[in-house]
Amino acid sequence: MEREEAEQRVLDAAEELFYGQGIRAVGMDAIRSASAVPLKRLYQLFPSKDSLIEAYLRRRDARWLSELAQYAETAESPTQRILAVFDWLYGWFSEPDFRGCGFINSFGEMGATSPAVADIAKAHKQAFRQYVADLVAAAEAPNWLTDHLVFLAEGAMTTAAIYGSPESARQAKDAARTLLQASRAGADIPA
Repeated sequence: MEREEAEQRVLDAAEELFYGQGIRAVGMDAIRSASAVPLKRLYQLFPSKDSLIEAYLRRRDARWLSELAQYAETAESPTQRILAVFDWLYGWFSEPDFRGCGFINSFGEMGATSPAVADIAKAHKQAFRQYVADLVAAAEAPNWLTDHLVFLAEGAMTTAAIYGSPESARQAKDAARTLLQASRAGADIPA
């Protein structure tokens, strides 16, 4: 088995199990079984569970941000790209295995005891915020809008996970549309 293939199988198994069951609940033996990669090989690829957790989160970060950007870029205008973020969230929340934000979940499980997990979760949230800030700038909307939109998206993620419904994305989109209209009308909403 080639190194890259084995690594992908391990990461695929880790993502499914860590996201689906929680990081602390899943041991390396479960990853071995799910990936069909021998334990010795698994530890050659990832010398510790911590290194596997970090690799899982980094890969999830890159994929999540890329998929969001690809979806939003299909919208016709900068303002529609902002609203498309919430449409993409609705689709994600509607997936049968949706368990909330993997970064919020991992931070909740391990952020107090693992500086690496905390740092990766914070970096993911900062990258998402920067993405939204870039969309706001492209729409020539005021800077104060960025944090409000991010809070709407983050709140929608948590609400969807708790209630098991994607509707929070639609509600957040409605609120985002209202904020965009207020920003175009020149409303001075403090940040």
